[in-house]
Amino acid sequence: MSIARICQRDVDTAEPFESVRTAAQRMASRSVGMLLVLDTQRRPTGIVTDRDIALRCAGEGRDPATTTIADVMTSAPRVVSEMSAVEDALTVMRTHGVRRLPVVNPLGELVGVIALDDILAMLAEELWQMGRVIQRSSPAAMATD
Repeated sequence: MSIARICQRDVDTAEPFESVRTAAQRMASRSVGMLLVLDTQRRPTGIVTDRDIALRCAGEGRDPATTTIADVMTSAPRVVSEMSAVEDALTVMRTHGVRRLPVVNPLGELVGVIALDDILAMLAEELWQMGRVIQRSSPAAMATD
């Protein structure tokens, strides 16, 4: 299964020059833990998470009203192609210790975000479906038909 089938297409973004406070307020109002920074061609150039804000702003005693996203974001984030297999995304996540990846098209333009939670939810659903098939084809189930 490709990432394109399960990635989240509605992605919240931030500008590199905006304040951490503004970004944090947006994260809170939209109930998200990550914002992407894009260039003019919609290619991911940075990613900022709630953890980045906690560690790189609050943890260092910076003022969130004057600290910019560019000061706390991770530049040049790892990305995954929308045509990549789920296993490939998991490998990138595991190798680089991240839980979220921007998903890009062949031109490198943002098309979505895949989170470890999205993959786990998909796998849980598939396992549940397989369990139902096994349960229906078991000898005990067949005897009651």
